[in-house]
Amino acid sequence: MPTTVLVAGFRGSMGQKATAMIKRDPELELAAVYSPHLETTDPAAYDLPATTQVFNQLSAMDTPAQVWVDFSTPAGAFENAQFALEHGMTPIIGTSGLSDDQVAQLTKLAKEQHQAGLLVPNFGLSAVLLMQFAKQAAQYFPDAEIIEMHHADKKDSPSGTAVNTAKMIAAGRKQAPETVENPVETIPGARGANYEDVPIHAVRLPGYVAHEQVLFGGPGEALTIRQDSFDRESFMHGLNIAIKQVNRLKGFAVGLENVL
Repeated sequence: MPTTVLVAGFRGSMGQKATAMIKRDPELELAAVYSPHLETTDPAAYDLPATTQVFNQLSAMDTPAQVWVDFSTPAGAFENAQFALEHGMTPIIGTSGLSDDQVAQLTKLAKEQHQAGLLVPNFGLSAVLLMQFAKQAAQYFPDAEIIEMHHADKKDSPSGTAVNTAKMIAAGRKQAPETVENPVETIPGARGANYEDVPIHAVRLPGYVAHEQVLFGGPGEALTIRQDSFDRESFMHGLNIAIKQVNRLKGFAVGLENVL
C-alpha cells in the first residue's frame, strides 16, 4: 500500500513541487492538501486528482493521511505540526523559522504521542553534506562565518539551513574562536547576525534559489565550502527519502541526515 501524504502550503513554490513529486511516485499517494486561504475546496480548481481532499480549516480536517508535509509559513508550521502529532500524522517540516523553544515543544509532544517527526532545514543532499563538512572543519578552524543567499521572496532570515550550519560548527569546535575586542559597526548589522559565535550574513535577491558559503579562516590559510541549489527540483529527492523513511525515527529529529 502506498504511503498517504498531506501537503500543507501546497500552492507555494515548494508545495507545488512536492505535490507533483508525490503524484509521480507509485509508492506515494497525495491524500490531502491544506491551506487556510482557499476559497474553494474543490480539487479540480487546483488541478488535483478527484480523490485528493482539500482543506482550508484544521477543525474540518478528517483524512487518512499518514505523513504531513509542511511548506506553509513560519507562523503556521508550528500549529500545523502540533495538529499532525495530535491526530496520528507524522510531520515533516520544510518550513524554516521555528524557534528552539518551538522545536523543544514538538520534541516533547512527539514523545508524549509516541510519534516520529522531522524538521528539515534543507532537503538538498548537497546542503546536508555541506553541514557535515562544516562540522568536521570546525575542529581545525574554529573561526567561521556564513553567507546564505536566497530568492527575494524568502521572508525569514537567516535561513534555517544557515542556523543549523552554525549549530553544527559550534558542536564541532574544539576551541573557542578568536574574538575582536570592542568591535565598531559604523552601520549597525554590518557584521551580520551572531549565532553561537558564528556571524551569519543573509542575502535576498531575485535570480537566486538557495545557496550557502561557509568561510573558515586560520593562520595564513582559509577554507571555503559552498553549495548551490539552482532549481527547487533538487529538494525533491531528499523529500522523497524523508517521507519514506521518517517512521523509522524514534521521536522528533532535526536534519535530513537522520533518515539517510
